[in-house]
Amino acid sequence: MVGVKMATAAAASIRERQTVALKRMLNFNVPHVKNSTGEPVWKVLIYDRFGQDIISPLLSVKELRDMGITLHLLLHSDRDPIPDVPAVYFVMPTEENIDRMCQDLRNQLYESYYLNFISAISRSKLEDIANAALAASAVTQVAKPLIGQISQIQKWKLLWTLLLTASSAFLLHWKLDKKLRENLRDARNSLFTGDTLGAGQFSFQRPLLVLVDRNIDLATPLHHTWTYQALVHDVLDFHLNRVNLEESSGVENSPAGARPKRKNKKSYDLTPVDKFWQKHKGSPFPEVAESVQQELESYRAQEDEVKRLKSIMGLEGEDEGAISMLSDNTAKLTSAVSSLPELLEKKRLIDLHTNVATAVLEHIKARKLDVYFEYEEKIMSKTTLDKSLLDIISDPDAGTPEDKMRLFLIYYISAQQAPSEADLEQYKKALTDAGCNLNPLQYIKQWKAFAKMASAPASYGNTTTKPMGLLSRVMNTGSQFVMEGVKNLVLKQQNLPVTRILDNLMEMKSNPETDDYRYFDPKMLRGNDSSVPRNKNPFQEAIVFVVGGGNYIEYQNLVDYIKGKQGKHILYGCSELFNATQFIKQLSQLGQK
Repeated sequence: MVGVKMATAAAASIRERQTVALKRMLNFNVPHVKNSTGEPVWKVLIYDRFGQDIISPLLSVKELRDMGITLHLLLHSDRDPIPDVPAVYFVMPTEENIDRMCQDLRNQLYESYYLNFISAISRSKLEDIANAALAASAVTQVAKPLIGQISQIQKWKLLWTLLLTASSAFLLHWKLDKKLRENLRDARNSLFTGDTLGAGQFSFQRPLLVLVDRNIDLATPLHHTWTYQALVHDVLDFHLNRVNLEESSGVENSPAGARPKRKNKKSYDLTPVDKFWQKHKGSPFPEVAESVQQELESYRAQEDEVKRLKSIMGLEGEDEGAISMLSDNTAKLTSAVSSLPELLEKKRLIDLHTNVATAVLEHIKARKLDVYFEYEEKIMSKTTLDKSLLDIISDPDAGTPEDKMRLFLIYYISAQQAPSEADLEQYKKALTDAGCNLNPLQYIKQWKAFAKMASAPASYGNTTTKPMGLLSRVMNTGSQFVMEGVKNLVLKQQNLPVTRILDNLMEMKSNPETDDYRYFDPKMLRGNDSSVPRNKNPFQEAIVFVVGGGNYIEYQNLVDYIKGKQGKHILYGCSELFNATQFIKQLSQLGQK
C-alpha cells in the first residue's frame, strides 16, 4: 500500500480523453477530415479483439458511421478488397497481426493504409511492414505508423499500464516511483505536461495516488448488492457496457403439447448517453423499478396526447366548434410531431430498462438476494441475526450454492474470532450438502492466518440497512414489477475500507489504519519514502487504484462519498473489474494451490 503525489490533468475524464484520441485516430490523426462536399471521408476500420474491446464501449455504431466508417471488420476475418477506400488499422503489434497486415499490403486490399498500434512496436516488425510495402509497390500508400501513441490513449493509460505490471501494491510502488521520476526528468516524454488533445487546464495542486491491495478488503467483492449497476454486473452477463439477456418468446404448441418457445438472445448497451442509466445506476433496485414505471406512465401520457390531437385534426364537417378546436390544437400537434424522435428514444430506453430490470428482479426473487444482502450487511456491521447462518445455508429454497458460499465467506472474513474447529466442521458439512465448492474457504483460511500475523483486516463500520417490511408492489396496480415477497431495504451510507483509507489520506487524518502507509514524492529526485515529509494540506484530487481487482460496489461507495465533498474529484481504477462469480473462481483456484 502506498500514497504517491503526482500531477495529472483534472478537467476531463479518462473516458473523454480516450474518446477524443480515438476520434482523432479515425480522422487520420488530424482534427477534422472532410471531402469537397463537406462530408467525412469514407473509410474502413480494421481492428483486432483488443482494439474492438477499446472502441466498443466508447463509440457507438452511429458515431462511427458519422465519422465515415462504412465498415468495421476484424483483422483476421475474411475481407474482400475495397481498392478505392482508405483503411484505418487499430491493433496490437503481435507477430500474427503484423503478418496479416503485410498480407493485406501484398493483396492490395485498400487505397491507403493508416496503421495505429495500441502498444509499442519493435523495429524488426516495422521493417517487416516496410518490406511488404516495398514488395507490393505500396510505400506511398502507407501512412506514417502511429506507434504506441494512439497513444494519446496510451499516454493517459500509461499510469494504468504501470499499475498492471506487478502483482501487489507492496512490490508495485518501487517500479511506479522509478517510472514517474524518469518521466518527470524527460520533458519530451512527460506524462503530465501539455498534450495535443486540447482537453482543459491542469490542476495547480498535484493529486494523491493511493495504491491498495485487494487483500485489504476481501468481503466487499463477495457481497451481494442492492444498487442497479452492481446488481446488473453481479447477476447478468454484463461486459464492456453491454448486457446480454435471454428472453423467452412465449409458448408454442407441438404434437407433444405446449412448451416454452426457444429463448431469444438480446443485447443492450448501457452507456453514458443513456440518461436513465446515468441517473439511476447507483440507486437501490426498488427505486429503479419505480422510476421505470414512472417513465412508462409519462410516455403513455405523451403518446395519448398525440393520438388525441391526431383525432381532432381528423374531424370532418363545417361545425364551427370543431374548426375552432382544430385551429387551437394545430400548434400543439406540430410541437408534438416535432418531439416524436425524442419520444421514440424515450420509449426505447424504457423498453431497455424494463427488460434489464425484469431480468434482475427474476434473480432477486429466485435466489432471495434481498435476504442475502440484508444478512451480509448485518454480519459486516456486527448486528445480531434474526436467523442462524446454518439455517440459511441449509435452506434449499434460498439461493444458489455460490450465494451460500459468498455469505459464509463474508461471515468468516468479518468474524473477529474464527469459529472453533467443531463449528467450522459443521458449517463445512452444511456447505457441502448444499453443493458448495470448499476451495475458496481453504484460501480464505490461509489468508486469515497470514492477516492475523501481519495486520487485522479492515472493519466495515457499525451501520447497516434499514428494513421497511415486505412490499406487495413497488408501484401501482399496473406495474410490471411485482415485488411481492421482496424486502424494501433502505441503504444507509457507510464508508467501505477503501473509501475510508482514501478519506484518511486525502484529508490528512491521523489514523492507525493509514499512519504506517509508505509515502513517495517522485519530484524529490534524491528522496526516499522515509525522508519525504507528509503533505499538510488536504488533497482536492485523488486516484485510488486497487491492485488485485475492483468492483462496482466499491466504485459506487466512492461516488456516494464524493457527493458530499464539494470541489473534490476522485478517479477509481483497478487491475481488473470482476463480479463475485469471477472472484469466487479466483479464490477457488488459489485454494487448490
